[in-house]
Amino acid sequence: MQGVWTLLSWGPEGWMDEIAYGVFVTVSLALATLPVGLFIGFLIALGKQSPERSLRLAADIYTTIFRGLPELLTLFLVFYGAQIGIQQVVRLFNPSAAIEVNSFVSGMIALGVVFSSYASEVFLSAFRAIPQGQYEGGYAIGLSKFQTMRLVVLPQLVRIALPGLANLWLILLKDTSLVSAIGLTDILRQSGVAARVTKQAFLFFGLATLIYLALAILSSIGIGLIERRVGKQEAQR
Repeated sequence: MQGVWTLLSWGPEGWMDEIAYGVFVTVSLALATLPVGLFIGFLIALGKQSPERSLRLAADIYTTIFRGLPELLTLFLVFYGAQIGIQQVVRLFNPSAAIEVNSFVSGMIALGVVFSSYASEVFLSAFRAIPQGQYEGGYAIGLSKFQTMRLVVLPQLVRIALPGLANLWLILLKDTSLVSAIGLTDILRQSGVAARVTKQAFLFFGLATLIYLALAILSSIGIGLIERRVGKQEAQR
């Protein structure tokens, strides 16, 4: 038992420093990816509703591709493909140049496009749940399209889409473990390194399990608070 506590201690003899850094990287990646995915997903949802056929087609192709590809394959395509593409462009100007794509940015982009493809469907369903009369009422009192979207539609959209987006956040939090495949030092990678070095695989992967569960529980509590606050604001209108 003493050996276990030594392995789980802080400092040179333990691994908690490395595991804690992995937690920081995992949470940072998820938080950095969330606004990117939400923004792109919202734009894709608008494209799916556009009267312009080419925009609807482009949005449908986008969601079909990134919902159909495995997340790990998308990650590899972004990490290795972007690196090769950027190197080819740079070598046109400097043949000796060597470019290395940051694994954090690659993970954020890959997870962001996957998240946005699912988020767009959540936003689209929320848009369709808002009666057309809400738009017409906004126009009738002299609001522009932008003002109607910001003041009338968006508050309702957030309330309707929030449960679906909350589920996507929990999925995103778990999917961050995929970045360990491209060398990012997240929870899973740090746990794997510790397991290989110490030969205590069950201990460290069990610890990783508890950490992910703790993050999911904290996220659920935070989502519940947000839902209650949004509900109170809606009731006050």
